[in-house]
Amino acid sequence: MDPLESEGGSQKSNNKPKYSKFTQQELPACKPLLTPGIVVAAFLLIGVIFVPIGLASLSASQEIVELVDRYDTNCVSTPDKVGFIQNTDTDKTCTRTLTVPKHMKSPIQIYYQIGDFYQNHRRYVKSRSDKQLRYKNAVHLTKDCDPEGNTVDGAPIVPCGLIAWSLFNDTYTISVNKKAIKVNKKDIAWKSDKTDKFGSDIYPSNFQKGSLIGGAKLNESIPLSEQEDLIVWMRTAALPTFRKLYGRIETDIMANDQLTVVIQNNYNTYSFGGSKALVLSTTSWIGGKNNFIGVAYLTIGGLCIFLAVGFVVLLYMVKPRYANVVAALLA
Repeated sequence: MDPLESEGGSQKSNNKPKYSKFTQQELPACKPLLTPGIVVAAFLLIGVIFVPIGLASLSASQEIVELVDRYDTNCVSTPDKVGFIQNTDTDKTCTRTLTVPKHMKSPIQIYYQIGDFYQNHRRYVKSRSDKQLRYKNAVHLTKDCDPEGNTVDGAPIVPCGLIAWSLFNDTYTISVNKKAIKVNKKDIAWKSDKTDKFGSDIYPSNFQKGSLIGGAKLNESIPLSEQEDLIVWMRTAALPTFRKLYGRIETDIMANDQLTVVIQNNYNTYSFGGSKALVLSTTSWIGGKNNFIGVAYLTIGGLCIFLAVGFVVLLYMVKPRYANVVAALLA
């Protein structure tokens, strides 16, 4: 035998992996036999669990009172909507009167809803500096924030980027039966965002001081960790139509009460054909109004019960001998 072959053979034998049940796929595994009885029982179990959950979710969603008022078209009186919203000398105050359909139990959530605004656009989402928002010694890190990274003089903008620059700036003042009520804007942002993503020693600087103003301005004496409107806005939405929390009303509103909402219509959704709406909503144990969860559970649960009944009828009533054959094969 060629010594090279013998040497190669020894190398191959030395490189052979050690035997183990894992490498040889001999680990113990559960291999249930799916008899007709087991399949029917599984479908019935899923249906019995899902249908009550779906009914409870749908019932909770139906109990939520939601009031939606789209105001972007009604709050502009001229055909040139873009020119109206961009004119800084125009009075953009708009008053809307709403009637409450049902008793709204506190706390009542106030949202602003924007349509056809793609916050999930890749370039928009990347236009921010997380390190700048969190650490005081990183305020100069504005590379990813162009074109809103630095001023004309080269000074860093804090917070930088298109997300912060486009901060929503419509405001709402609400009265119930001509009596002003307080809107609580505390704790509207996630606690984890306030403590982990925005620094308590970082203050706005050079923000919205360029030639083109994108949205709201920030108080330079308040740290970013307490600028909750900004924090809520910078948690970007996944869908083009979204709602963001504006504040809460902590008093009940009765049925047929008259709501008077004074809106400062400042935010420019007209340039890109978007929409704006004010939403007042109560909550339940499932959160806001959402029929999809209940409908989905009911659909899946009902389908599983239907399949279980279908198997029973097919195997044990229509053609019962097939069930005996299948059981014999699986025995």
